[in-house]
Amino acid sequence: MKKFLKHNGLLFLIAAAVIVADQLTKALVRQNLALGEAWSPIPAIGDFFRFLYWQNRGAAFGTLQNAGPILTIVRIAIVLFIIVFYQKAEIKDVLVKVSLSLMLGGALGNLVDQFTLGFVTDFIAVGRFPIFNVADSCVTIGVGLMLLDMIIKEKNGSEIDPEVKSGQDA
Repeated sequence: MKKFLKHNGLLFLIAAAVIVADQLTKALVRQNLALGEAWSPIPAIGDFFRFLYWQNRGAAFGTLQNAGPILTIVRIAIVLFIIVFYQKAEIKDVLVKVSLSLMLGGALGNLVDQFTLGFVTDFIAVGRFPIFNVADSCVTIGVGLMLLDMIIKEKNGSEIDPEVKSGQDA
C-alpha cells in the first residue's frame, strides 16, 4: 500500500484538487446564474471576459452536441488509459506526472457532471472563443505541459525514457 501511495500520490492529489475546484466553481455558477445568463466581473473590459452559464451536451468547446453515450464512453476510456499508463510506465519526469494528473482530474470533473446532470456545465467565456470550464482548462494545460516537456527534451537532445515510450518495465 505504501508503494502504491508513493507512486500515485501526486496523480491522486492533483486530480482530486482539480475535481474539487471544478465542481465548486460549476455549483457556484448553477446557483447564481440562470441558464444563458452572463456576468462580467471586470466592467472595464466589458463582455470580453464573462461568466456565462451554459449546458454543454457535447465534447470540449461545444463540439459534437448531443453525442451522449458515445462521448461518455470516450471520456471513460481516456480516464482508464491515463490511469493504466501511469501505473505501467516508470515516469520519472515530474512535468509528465503533473500533466497526466491535470488531464485525469479534468476528465473526471466533466464525467461527474455527465453522470449527475446529463450535461457538462460550462461558464468561462472569453471573446468569441467557445465557453469552457475549469476541467477543460486543466485538460488543455495538461496537454500543453506534455508538449512542453517533449519540446524541452528534444531541444536538450535528451530522449524520452524508454519505459515511458513503451509503457513497460525495463
